[in-house]
Amino acid sequence: MSESCRGYMPRSVEWGTLALIIACHGGWLAALWLLPGVSLGLTVLALGLMAALHSSLTHEALHGHPFRSRWLNEALMFFPLSLAIPYGRFRDTHLAHHEDEALTDPYDDPESNFQDPAVWARLPGWRKMLLRVNNTLLGRVVLGPLLGQLCFMAGDWQLMRKGQPGIVRDWALHGLGLAAVIWVVLQSPAPLWAAVAGAYLGLGLLKIRTFLEHRAHETARGRTVVIEDKGPLAFLFLNNNLHIVHHMHPGVPWHALPRLYQSRRAEFLAANDGYIYRNYLQIFRNYLLRAKDPVPHPLWQQGE
Repeated sequence: MSESCRGYMPRSVEWGTLALIIACHGGWLAALWLLPGVSLGLTVLALGLMAALHSSLTHEALHGHPFRSRWLNEALMFFPLSLAIPYGRFRDTHLAHHEDEALTDPYDDPESNFQDPAVWARLPGWRKMLLRVNNTLLGRVVLGPLLGQLCFMAGDWQLMRKGQPGIVRDWALHGLGLAAVIWVVLQSPAPLWAAVAGAYLGLGLLKIRTFLEHRAHETARGRTVVIEDKGPLAFLFLNNNLHIVHHMHPGVPWHALPRLYQSRRAEFLAANDGYIYRNYLQIFRNYLLRAKDPVPHPLWQQGE
């Protein structure tokens, strides 16, 4: 940690983050019990917002917040409100993603959406069409959660067959948490399908954040975006729209990222070679129905 960032690091328990985690779980429970009698559509929307916020808080937990204790942070996020990825697998793959030299690598970056051009050339036409649609913002929000989950599970299945340690354990723990979440839903007035739809909506909202946060670029830091948004989506994503700041200083908590960015804005924009958007409205206007990037990695030949 550089001296210039020490003032942004928490010195004890982050009570605000802990309160937000408690509020997120409370909001999820309130949506299950209080909203079905009003509107199931509103119930799904609220559950989706809480699932997206929970995923953002899970990201904070794996980076060491709100406690300095790893097991306390993991215990806080044990119940998977988004239903999908085991915490331990998200932790391990996301920390691997933080190896910035591998960002956007079709093989070594677990969160890359780029394909090896040689693999792309062999894909059947229907898969190419599906991946092209997935490279528009609307496609990523609608199809991305399903495609991402299927690819993630297929990859973990292959790793389990090869005997990679920890994966069976992480999925087993996820199964316990998922069973508890489903049990709670079944005790509530909300139908199970509403909880599933809400979780899918939450994952779709997260795809807005991840849609263009990394690009193909010759330099590692030039691959990571800044979106200078200060609206509801920035809060829902816990300021991770200031993504170059997070990648350069992953231990800085979410609430300190805007201050750090503003204090060194020119430095961050120089580091990422001016990869910047004003807000999410600009991104929706530009890419809702249009792909920002090709599916095959445009610089892969140079990177091999």
